Amino acid sequence: MTTPRTATGPAVPRKRRGGRPGGGELLAAAVGAVPGGAARPGQQQMAEAIERSIASGEHLLVQAGTGTGKSLAYLAPALTVDGPVVVSTATLALQSQLVDHDLPRLADAVEPVLGRRPTFAVLKGRHHYLCLARLDNSVEEEPEDTLFDAPRPGGGTKWLGEAGRLGKQMQRLRDWAEKTATGDRDELDPGVDDQVWRSASMPARECVGATRCPFGQECFAEASRARAREADIVVTNHSLLAVDMLAGRHIVPPHKLLVVDEAHELADRVSSAAQAELEPQLIDRSARRARPLLRPELAERLTEAGDALAVGLAEAPAGRLTAGLPPALREACTLLDAATRAALESIGDIKADDPDPVRKQQAKAALDELSTTAQRLLEEADHDVAWVEKPENGSRRALVVAPLSVAGTLATHLYDERTVVATSATLALGGRFDTVARALGLDAPPPAPPSPAAAALATAAAAGRAGTTPPVASADGSRAATGTVPATEGPGWTSLDVGSPFDYARQGILYVAAHLPRPSVSGLPEAAGEELLALVGALGGRTLGLFSSRRAAQQAAELLRARTDLPVLLQGEESLPLLVRRFREERESCLFGVMSLWQGVDVPGDSCQLVVIDRLPFPRPDEPLAAARAAAVDAGGGSGFAAVSVPIAAVRLAQGVGRLIRATGDRGVVAVLDSRLETARGYGPFLRRSLPPFWYTTRPDVARGALERLGKS
Repeated sequence: MTTPRTATGPAVPRKRRGGRPGGGELLAAAVGAVPGGAARPGQQQMAEAIERSIASGEHLLVQAGTGTGKSLAYLAPALTVDGPVVVSTATLALQSQLVDHDLPRLADAVEPVLGRRPTFAVLKGRHHYLCLARLDNSVEEEPEDTLFDAPRPGGGTKWLGEAGRLGKQMQRLRDWAEKTATGDRDELDPGVDDQVWRSASMPARECVGATRCPFGQECFAEASRARAREADIVVTNHSLLAVDMLAGRHIVPPHKLLVVDEAHELADRVSSAAQAELEPQLIDRSARRARPLLRPELAERLTEAGDALAVGLAEAPAGRLTAGLPPALREACTLLDAATRAALESIGDIKADDPDPVRKQQAKAALDELSTTAQRLLEEADHDVAWVEKPENGSRRALVVAPLSVAGTLATHLYDERTVVATSATLALGGRFDTVARALGLDAPPPAPPSPAAAALATAAAAGRAGTTPPVASADGSRAATGTVPATEGPGWTSLDVGSPFDYARQGILYVAAHLPRPSVSGLPEAAGEELLALVGALGGRTLGLFSSRRAAQQAAELLRARTDLPVLLQGEESLPLLVRRFREERESCLFGVMSLWQGVDVPGDSCQLVVIDRLPFPRPDEPLAAARAAAVDAGGGSGFAAVSVPIAAVRLAQGVGRLIRATGDRGVVAVLDSRLETARGYGPFLRRSLPPFWYTTRPDVARGALERLGKS
């Protein structure tokens, strides 16, 4: 097997005796091995573009619509690269699809072509793996550690029956530790509560290192890294990729090609990885962990700092801190900084003859993180945003700090010494790649205004689509879908939209209820509720409702339950996987929910033929990061709403609209009950250009007629 090495130029094609198979040959073998598999032009186009990037070292943004088969389009050319290729995903669902389905089938299919069976491995964060050292120590820690005294949602401590249940889970975890080969939490079935897993896993910052740990030779996390170094393809996640970048690129194996799937989520994951927070419970746990190593007065100083933070958080309102830290929170951070520094100095360095280096490292890591966060908050840097978090259910109170932007971090750390292919079904916002390119740290040219001829052509095309017979009424009367997004490029990168195998203009309608009043109050307005009833009634169920708030989703569910006999499933009333399964199996059912449904539902076929969106998914005014970023743009003379809020809404809206057409035989209607998508001259066209090219109408009678015909089919 080829030994991985640090990239210093373009990725080198893998050679083998008798000639080297190219990505196209490997893709053909993979597609041919799928029952009924056929070549897809977009898939082939994407694979060829990736091969060109591999050869040139030029970074590539690829928008690949649902149904393109983009996983095989990047996995096949990845096997032509010398050394490991890293594939990063945002969701566990895609990671599981790659590891459990796509990669095993690809390995079977290309083995005769390559002359060997390619290998792959999964790389997760250290805390995803069982830590034998932590498990060994947990026997002594359980009576006082977080397993039995962590606060419950809503406050209070665990009652005796719950503690007993968790104790049984802990014993099952110990039994599993005796027989597991990987220590991967995802392989523990049934699983255990988060509190139990935390007591038997080790965050990276608390790890003493394999050489100092008494269980270093048996470490599951180290074994996973060793497997990744030897694999052809390494599958990881955006969160670990972000931590790797922020920690100096020493976690993920050296590689020359990085494929970022679900790339529209990468910037948010990097921002989350760079976020830090202080909460009283965390300080209390850290103080208890360090207490055996400290003089009593030093431990008491930590406790006092935690109490001061609790008082400061109780006094401060929730939301962004626009005028700096309030006095009480500033005092708490100052006390905490001094207390943690004194404690760290007292504990000192870890020595070779320390009787318990693991526990000492845990204590030091927790204190160091508190100290670093307190100092960061006290600095009040222009590049950071701070806010007070107080969830409505009262589960926790925290002081949080995060970077205003991660574009600079990505520009510095994402592209260095490797070729990056970023792909998603949602990369071209407003019909261009430049917005996402800039968010990913790439230099992108400003958008040029369309020429008069191009504007006239776009207007004529839109008018043509709106004037023909709706596709679900008569496919013969539909117009062809618009073409793919034009390529954008900048220094060292280029872009490509390979379209989709779906004929959106024939398969679906985008209906905007332009006659409804502009939404102004939270919840579901009465007029929007009546429109929802008419649309769902015309089809007879089969509706996925994507709402902007839990209140709106609940009001919609109550309305349909009161006025129809249709089964209505509401997010939160049962587990989400169970709700989705019922929605798929019960043909007349409706499923209503909030943001997690906008990306997490895949229901092809006639169980989902109407997707209703109650309002445009702009970030809420109280979302601290979005508000701070918009304010920074405003302060610079730009439009924060246009630069920040509109792109966020475009990504969310495209993801939600994408729930409708999941297969070539799907038909249906997307109904947006927010008239601004049609009437807002500034951002309405931008948002519509960010969506698949459905047949478009604002006429309610056309939408209801199409749904009635679908209901009878």
